Amino acid sequence: MKRFNMQSILSLYILIILIIAGCVKVHKPSLDALSYLNRGHYYFHEGNYDQAIADYNMAVHLNPSFADAYYTRGSAYDKKGLYDQAIADYNIAIDLNPNFAEAYSNRGVANGIKGDYDHAIADLNKAIEINPHSANTYYNRGSAYDRKGQYDYAIADYNKAIKLNPNFAEAYSNMGSSYYQMGQLSLAIANFNKAIELNPGFPETYANRGSAYYYLGQYDKAIADYSKAIKINPGYVRAYKNRGKAYDIKGQYDKAIADYSKAIEINPIDAQAYNNRGSIYIIEGHYDKAIDDFTEALDLNPGLFEAYQNRGISYTIKGQYNKAISDLNKALTIKPGDAVPYKWRGVAMMRLGNLSMACANWKEACKLGDCSSYEIAKINGGCK
Repeated sequence: MKRFNMQSILSLYILIILIIAGCVKVHKPSLDALSYLNRGHYYFHEGNYDQAIADYNMAVHLNPSFADAYYTRGSAYDKKGLYDQAIADYNIAIDLNPNFAEAYSNRGVANGIKGDYDHAIADLNKAIEINPHSANTYYNRGSAYDRKGQYDYAIADYNKAIKLNPNFAEAYSNMGSSYYQMGQLSLAIANFNKAIELNPGFPETYANRGSAYYYLGQYDKAIADYSKAIKINPGYVRAYKNRGKAYDIKGQYDKAIADYSKAIEINPIDAQAYNNRGSIYIIEGHYDKAIDDFTEALDLNPGLFEAYQNRGISYTIKGQYNKAISDLNKALTIKPGDAVPYKWRGVAMMRLGNLSMACANWKEACKLGDCSSYEIAKINGGCK
């Protein structure tokens, strides 16, 4: 997962304020406003964001032109996940101080977290124009490009961030993720390796390197990395799910089921985890358990193609052909270009005695790349 980093100049502010009372970036607010700002910083760093905001409120009440107070209140709103309020405060800070690079940077990050990547990039461009020496700002702009799928631009920014801060583990990690998305798995692994060397306590990097190993077919290495991620963060659902997939590929179904079950225990509304566990139950012949899992997955996500397809297959195997056809119809409504539902719908039609419809489905599956059932039926004289 690509992460954004909020900039913070609060520690610097506190140091300046304590050493040179009354000295701030742009305005010289009254001592009372400055005192509230300073106490707000203390609460901020204690993690008491509500009390920090209360003090910043007093600071801007006493001095409505205090750009730093708006900025720091915006930072506190960011910490609370109140990004619209944060952006509103950054707007005021920028209006009061048009060269406030940190405010542009934080507003860009808040826009990025909200999914507004174009405005995020515009803000981060302005921050870089004002201060071209901030590794964090290049990193954050790289993250925004990454989210837009502009991986070359993202990699260029991560490299700039690393040039400014050679020990920037997160930049190496995100650059690895960009190379992974581009299919350049060797470069991805090299960057994940460097990130882990710099910060061996970051579980996402292990999980991402594990995914690179997985797609290279190096399942034991993938499992080792997912296991490291889980050791660091025992509640890491994605690592359990991905390790379950690797165990599945290796035929270690009990371990796969255990991992999917753990993922469900941690996050009971994860539809994909139910679907994946159900798929293992099919392999093991536990069709009723499989159907229960697919049904739960569909209750959580009614648009999950795989769950309709897999439940349809389970119903077919159990001889509940009308239920199977209903599910496979829904699967094809969601994803009409997939051969598997046609193949299994053909099986259900054949079992119901409708050979012509079975052949039509197998023929359609063949057009989509799976000719196995159609070719067998032609050899046996069932289809023309």
